[in-house]
Amino acid sequence: MNLYVGNLPYRITEDQLRDTFAEFGQVSSCTIIKDKVTGQSKGFGFLEMPESSQAEAAITQLNGRDLMGRKINVNEARPRENRPSGGRSQQAYSSPERW
Repeated sequence: MNLYVGNLPYRITEDQLRDTFAEFGQVSSCTIIKDKVTGQSKGFGFLEMPESSQAEAAITQLNGRDLMGRKINVNEARPRENRPSGGRSQQAYSSPERW
């Protein structure tokens, strides 16, 4: 099961986050999302736990729990939405009124 973890402390490492969730079972992957330019954490990340029952236990026990001074949000990750790349709508580039 893929988990979303929000409101992470900016100083937490992927190893520390993995260890926190490993108390509930196997963690197959752990990624903290970082700013492309600065490399600083954006305060959220994703974990993959292959056993659904272990992932559910982690959600129940860790959601709202204090981690390094911040109450983290833990839930099942939603699938990524299809969005145009680049942050601008395609309509802005193809609008005839613009030219």
